[in-house]
Amino acid sequence: MKTLLLKKDEVSRLISVTEVIAAVEEAYKAFSSDQVEQPDYMGIDLPSPRGEIDFKLGYYKANEMISMKASSGGFIDNPTAHGVPNGMATIFLFDARSGSLICVMDGSLILGLRTGASGAVSVKALARKNATTVASIGTGNQARMQIRSINEIMKIEEIHAWDSNPDTLFKYKTDIESELGIPVMMANSKREAVEQADILVTTTRGKGSLVEADWVRPGTHIVAIGTDQQGKQELDPEIFRNAKLVVDSIAQCTEKGETWHPLNKNIITKDDIHGEIGEILLGRKPGRESDDEITIFDSTGMAIQDNTTASRIYHNAIAYNVGTFFRFFEQ
Repeated sequence: MKTLLLKKDEVSRLISVTEVIAAVEEAYKAFSSDQVEQPDYMGIDLPSPRGEIDFKLGYYKANEMISMKASSGGFIDNPTAHGVPNGMATIFLFDARSGSLICVMDGSLILGLRTGASGAVSVKALARKNATTVASIGTGNQARMQIRSINEIMKIEEIHAWDSNPDTLFKYKTDIESELGIPVMMANSKREAVEQADILVTTTRGKGSLVEADWVRPGTHIVAIGTDQQGKQELDPEIFRNAKLVVDSIAQCTEKGETWHPLNKNIITKDDIHGEIGEILLGRKPGRESDDEITIFDSTGMAIQDNTTASRIYHNAIAYNVGTFFRFFEQ
């Protein structure tokens, strides 16, 4: 049996942002069409200055692929102490018909791309059609991924950005303006950024409420990316009281997502969740219904997103003869 090995630079050549957006849309639709088996993901928190490692497993019946992703993050000492990034990911693809391991690929780029694409898919489904201004709370790598993806499906006229680290904020401004030509306004406060937003993107590792309810304008679409484990939080739970809430997975978001906080405070109940984004993409539930609605997309990330994205990369690699085959054992 031969297994294809794909390095990070090879993965980067094998898929475009638009393909990833399509793969994530496919994933959400599949999840809401009973085409996916996806056990609860597991996470291990390690003592500081180490971070966390998550394991996500998914089976997609339509492509007969099983994916498993191991991803780490928050290992702040890694670059100096170990000579590796502070976050890494690896994806394994198995042929569901035989159980054989057909591909091992670097997953760090996929993790960023498919998470960025999830925000873009939600913008497509839930943001106002005349939205032009994005506010970014957090200006790290995922904030960049969000902007690259959203910029594929709408014209962003300006970005208002805030970060707790002024140097990170300035580098974000320089990078985005150079790469995409979108003006970036460096906000003096979180409130200043949020109050300008048609679309608000939060991509921090926040442990408390970063965005207050009275800062959010009517008609804002919120892409809540940073909360994927209990203990993390970015939004004031009061924002949910009068908002249309859409999630990637009800099961995950009510236990580990931003949605957990207003549920825990009895501000909303599970019945107040409008639905999963796959239901909206399939036309089973409406998306935005007025320009004054505040909409929230709570994204915890799902294994099926890795599956559909990695599967496209694998097939592209085979088609273009990219990567190295390794024989683990002889039949």
